[in-house]
Amino acid sequence: MTALKTRLFGALLAVGLLSGTALSASAETVLNKGLGGEPQSLDPIHTTTNIEQFIIDDLYEGLTSYDGSGKVVPGVAESWTVSPDGLVYTFKLRSNAKWSNGDPVTADDFVYSFRRNLDPKEAGEYASLAYPIKNAQAVNTGKAAPDTLGVKAIDAGTLEITLESPIPFFPELLTHQSVVPVNKANVEKYGRDFAKAGKLVSNGAYMVTEQVPGDHLTFVKNPNYWGAANVKIDRVVAYPSEDQAAIQRRFLAGELDLAYQFQADQRKFLQEKVGDEVHVSPSTSSEYYAFDTRKPPFDDIRVRRAFAMAIDRDFLANEVLNGVYQPLYSWIPEGIANYTPAKADFADTPQLDREDKAKELLKEAGYGPGGKPLKIEIRYNTNENWKKVATAIADMWKGLGAEVTMLNSDLKSHYAYLQQGNSFDVTRAGWVADYADPENFLTLGVSTNKVFNYGHYNNPEFDALMAKSFTERDVAKRMQILHDAEAMLLRDASVTPLLVYNDPWLVSKKIKGWHDNLANHHGTRFLTKE
Repeated sequence: MTALKTRLFGALLAVGLLSGTALSASAETVLNKGLGGEPQSLDPIHTTTNIEQFIIDDLYEGLTSYDGSGKVVPGVAESWTVSPDGLVYTFKLRSNAKWSNGDPVTADDFVYSFRRNLDPKEAGEYASLAYPIKNAQAVNTGKAAPDTLGVKAIDAGTLEITLESPIPFFPELLTHQSVVPVNKANVEKYGRDFAKAGKLVSNGAYMVTEQVPGDHLTFVKNPNYWGAANVKIDRVVAYPSEDQAAIQRRFLAGELDLAYQFQADQRKFLQEKVGDEVHVSPSTSSEYYAFDTRKPPFDDIRVRRAFAMAIDRDFLANEVLNGVYQPLYSWIPEGIANYTPAKADFADTPQLDREDKAKELLKEAGYGPGGKPLKIEIRYNTNENWKKVATAIADMWKGLGAEVTMLNSDLKSHYAYLQQGNSFDVTRAGWVADYADPENFLTLGVSTNKVFNYGHYNNPEFDALMAKSFTERDVAKRMQILHDAEAMLLRDASVTPLLVYNDPWLVSKKIKGWHDNLANHHGTRFLTKE
């Protein structure tokens, strides 16, 4: 080889090596997805929407978790045992479970996090979810010291949880975002700022590196996650836009790999464009309207019942939302084992007859033609589907003689307004089961539930039934108590169910490992991208 050829070969080799290095760097796998709304917080105990659930699924891991098909599987706890009486769970933690800063995840982390969730000063929105744990309610209401809570570290790798009474769904309850662990040192160092990008220490498959409100969030693979070797997507960029039309365009243009929610009336168009990339999967959920029972006219049960009766749910489901959702006349949807939902007493009455009965009830209450005027405002979060629903219901209520206006706000502001106990007339809301038990839906009607009882329903008989259900160990008797409570809630119409809320997703063919599931959990660690 001549000197010139040697120099040329060396130069080409250097270029090749440089090109190979560049190729390796560019091989990072990035998942781009539309979230459907802005998260209120990345602090697990202050998250309340499924939008936030999707984020928490990636950043944190609890004792148990959901796999890619929506099945409850071991999380930080690799195994557990249950005492013969069903009251004591003993969890063995993974020895290689670590925080994103490299520190081990210990049983003490869970003790701290459970106590923090139940601390009255923290006002965790989902604190009541932990009430099945011994003394949880007493701790949360300031009637017992935190160290009396039935959560105990036996040693660094062993956690013991004692319950008030046996509940078969406890492992599923532990998947909830409010009971994942947080890093004590991190919380104590930064206070409420601990959940911000650049400061947050997480124990899930990803860690957040950037959050630009209204624009995007960026997560990167957590190298210290115990299962990091099986995590195939390196980076997630999540866009919280509520503009469904814009999200659809970006998906069709190939800019997004996943998108949560799309305009229901565009379903056929989207299926013609991308076929089975359109996913509409059943879920255990309720789309509903709540009435503010604290003020006229909805402090009168006759008015609430009249407005509930006048809504044509079949029209909403089939015409307004193009079959993406199904009409719902029970507060609790079908699908929960051992439970038969109660239905509103007008469910089987023809729509025209219901409207006539509604007018009679309003007349009895002193409203309608010749009576007091009805000026109603419907609140809903910014979303084309909910706008269409609100418009259709406003037209139905105008048939009762009501003057109806509408007010929308972004998802974050909408729920913050409701959860702070502010006044309204009628509001849109939705509920997705946190675990497969009717109690999870009915607890929204308990008078002491200051966060999710938006209409401030207060019925001592209902509260007594719910309290009784917590101590009844016979499954059939307990389900009957809950059925009676549901019937009472529907009779009093503080809320009126509208639709079964199916989960609409757009999923690119590039994404593998996606499984539609009732739980609507789709952790990125289970996905790959071609």
